[in-house]
Amino acid sequence: MTGQKAKSQKTVRYGEDSGGFSRFFGDLANKTSQAAGRASAFMMAAGVVLVWAITGPLFQYSDTWQLVINTGTTIVTFLMVFLIQNSQNRDSAAIQVKLDELIRVSAAQNSFVGIEHLTDDELEEIRSKCERRAEAEKAGEESVERADKKAKKAADRAAV
Repeated sequence: MTGQKAKSQKTVRYGEDSGGFSRFFGDLANKTSQAAGRASAFMMAAGVVLVWAITGPLFQYSDTWQLVINTGTTIVTFLMVFLIQNSQNRDSAAIQVKLDELIRVSAAQNSFVGIEHLTDDELEEIRSKCERRAEAEKAGEESVERADKKAKKAADRAAV
């Protein structure tokens, strides 16, 4: 039993299940996505494009000159897709865990814990039910408010 417990603890810890590559990739993805989202990264990319554009006349706007920017942007875009997706997946998973824990310890319905694993149709059905419940609750609150106003008016008339 302790061997199974140790194994489950090992796989829960980030990246240990594949010799540290997952840890390395996760750290790289996180740092890269944070760096790419800064104004300085945008300015650097804009600077590269500006230098490329300025050198156009020097290279007579050749096919090779155009290929340089096309290839560069394609490679950067291709790699950034994977890095940013990794960061978003981890952020989304962390948010789901936090939401699940909040649901578990609150008065909310525990049946919502883990619904991110449902199909799109199942999620849409739950969303529709929640919206209908919210509308019914709002209508009930409005009805109570109207009844309160009528009761207050009746009490005011009776007091006169």
